[in-house]
Amino acid sequence: MLVAGFAAVLLAFGLGDPSVERAAPRAAEAEGAAFPSIHAVIDAIVEPVLIVSGLRVVLANEAALKLLGRHVVGEDIRTAIRHPAAAARLARIDLDDPDPVDLAGLGAREQRWQMRVANDGAGHRIVHLIDQTGNYQTEKIRVDFVANASHELRTPLASILGFIETLDDPNAGGDAEVRGRFLKVMFDEARRMQRLVDDLMSLSRIEAEKYRLPDRAVDLAALVEEVSIELAQGGGARVEDIVLDLANGVPPIAGDRAQLSQLVHNLAGNALKYGRAGTPVTLTLRADSGGMVALTVTDQGDGIAPQHLPRLTERFYRVDPGRSRAAGGTGLGLAIVKHIVERHRGRLDIASKLGVGTTVTVLIPRAAEPVSSKFHGTVTETSAKP
Repeated sequence: MLVAGFAAVLLAFGLGDPSVERAAPRAAEAEGAAFPSIHAVIDAIVEPVLIVSGLRVVLANEAALKLLGRHVVGEDIRTAIRHPAAAARLARIDLDDPDPVDLAGLGAREQRWQMRVANDGAGHRIVHLIDQTGNYQTEKIRVDFVANASHELRTPLASILGFIETLDDPNAGGDAEVRGRFLKVMFDEARRMQRLVDDLMSLSRIEAEKYRLPDRAVDLAALVEEVSIELAQGGGARVEDIVLDLANGVPPIAGDRAQLSQLVHNLAGNALKYGRAGTPVTLTLRADSGGMVALTVTDQGDGIAPQHLPRLTERFYRVDPGRSRAAGGTGLGLAIVKHIVERHRGRLDIASKLGVGTTVTVLIPRAAEPVSSKFHGTVTETSAKP
């Protein structure tokens, strides 16, 4: 362990030798300056490390100084690390407890640290701070995801079970009109559950492949045309609002055709759902000068307030939950788009203005070879929509 190995290092450099300590200046800064070699050792560590004599900070590496402030050398360690749990542990000088201490909010409110303390046997302690913020956030995302998915599945399931129970009543089940109305609600809720399961499976597949760079050349212009035809064939009140603006000679991109089809379906579907009826939903395709192909989807809807924009690609995040569910959305459409873009090493930009509409731009690198040599397949996955 890192902190355990410091005891021998301290003794090797004389910092743990009582005779050396007696010869060193009393000020903590001078004491630390007398051992430049140990300074170099701890500065090579990217995580915060402090060396404490009694309750006084003798040395601190650069990472510790950035986190706690450059003034901490010479201070009481309980003042340097301003955290109740840390103060309680560090106040017990003679305690040799290898168990870590979790510190929430040290440095910043959202940060999480783990503090480990080791004694060198000669009156010094090594305090090692390990950043656990990433692990904490990952776990929080996992917990939130499970909770949200369970809620999204429970809601339609409860509705289905309730109507089944009602239909089991002879008085309700015997009325053909009531039975037909209830069965339609049950069917719609079951389809909603199916869409959610399809999106969850799609998201899982995309995440499993995120480190495998797509290597097939895809004609995105042809793909956008195919998706628009499929949307038109699927019917709906707004299929005539789709407008294509595809530049000539757009080069192929390196991609996964099925995932890109899903991306276009999700973006166009969102624009059709949230744009105002009778206004155009424009899909624009251009090649830029930086080796990228830009797909832009623009609607003329109510727009999205600025505070919502950074969270739109979070799983199950909705600006208007009621409207989203009424429109058949699962809350995963833009999360899927984000992961598809990341797998393709592209970029996703969302811009919106209240009362005007929303524009989503996807930039994906061009393919490195002609489309004819590796152009394969047709659209094979179109069921997962936002």
